[in-house]
Amino acid sequence: MSDKLNRYKWIFSVSSRFSRVDRKGRSRVTSALAALGICFGVMTLIVVMSVMNGFQRKFIDAIMEVSSYHIRISDFDEETEKKIRAYCEENKKIKSVSGFYEAQSLVTTTKVKQSVALIRAIDSDVYEQDPGFRKQVEMIAGEFDLSEPDTIIIGSGMARDVSARLNSEINLFALSGGNDVQLLSSDRLFKVKGVFKTGYADINSSFVFINSDAGKKYFGKEASKVLGVKLNNPNDDQLIINRMKKEFPDVKILSWREYNKTFFGALRIEKNMLLLLVAMIFIVVGINIYNGMRRLVFERRSEISILSAIGGKSSEIKSIFILQGFLTGIKGAVPGMILGLFLSVNSKTVFDIASRFMYGVSYVLTAITNPENLVYVTENPMYAVYGNIPSRIFFGETLWITLFGVAAPLIASWAASRNVLKMTVAEVLHNE
Repeated sequence: MSDKLNRYKWIFSVSSRFSRVDRKGRSRVTSALAALGICFGVMTLIVVMSVMNGFQRKFIDAIMEVSSYHIRISDFDEETEKKIRAYCEENKKIKSVSGFYEAQSLVTTTKVKQSVALIRAIDSDVYEQDPGFRKQVEMIAGEFDLSEPDTIIIGSGMARDVSARLNSEINLFALSGGNDVQLLSSDRLFKVKGVFKTGYADINSSFVFINSDAGKKYFGKEASKVLGVKLNNPNDDQLIINRMKKEFPDVKILSWREYNKTFFGALRIEKNMLLLLVAMIFIVVGINIYNGMRRLVFERRSEISILSAIGGKSSEIKSIFILQGFLTGIKGAVPGMILGLFLSVNSKTVFDIASRFMYGVSYVLTAITNPENLVYVTENPMYAVYGNIPSRIFFGETLWITLFGVAAPLIASWAASRNVLKMTVAEVLHNE
């Protein structure tokens, strides 16, 4: 054990000595630039991924909390429904469960405007009982109150399409359903009690909510009820589904992954492609480190041969250069991670500062070149749009990005160190 410790100390001592000797040389400059490249690469990747996560999760959260739920259960009777609700209340992984009916419709207003809608009949107390639903459904007019009969809550996009406001009358003109449902009718009138918006435009333009009693009344006897289950962790869906299928083998249970699969897949591809493009920074830095380390090995060929002559093993001599690559990665990745997290948390402030800076530059340049146009110089509003995009930091992604920043110079140094001991001691001394 002591021999191994002494060998490690020897490797670290020689590596540090090489670094101090090269402090004013090209190798030192290459190492500093490589660490700086790793730093900016890690910082950029963390910031980009955080903003992308916030941008995408805004859509995904709205879909899962309002539209698809985490788990959907259907094809059950009243007795089975009671058992399912009791099971969900006892399971600590399940956050909430609520029932709803669903139908498609063509809604119209007194202004003879129409729009296709997805009508969802829910319990009147869902807005109070489901915190996830309440967080995503932001009321911009009125309140989410379905306690009164024949009241309706509509999305902001639909309200704009059909020119509806608070207390406007909306008719479910065409309604899907069973044989006992009248397809076309001008008597299914609802009063608008509120207008909402979510982070997903399709929900805003197509969803409307009525209470479950109205759903039973207008959707017909063949309308099937669905239970929407919310989990504390959406990734536990398969575990919960497997357990529930054992308890209730006759019901139909689907995960949120089955809904909007194409949309979620497109978001994942978009994120992976962006990750790949930004990660090219590490490849460029790794190539530079590889070339710089090969030059260092060539410059140190006499010292390498002497170290070999006095008993240094090939693996130990290689470890001297690999250690330098590892330290370069640490010096770049750790500050890059800190800067990336700082910028992600304070993204709004950063964009505000950038907006003011660019405004100041434009103002000064315009004052010098065209003073008469100063009145037209304003701040770019897109900075405010970018600043309002919420960032979402995932620990696992941040850790992998940092480790990748360390691994790039480490692998490059390992590849370059294979060139050591290509010449014998006699050959080196003869050349000298």
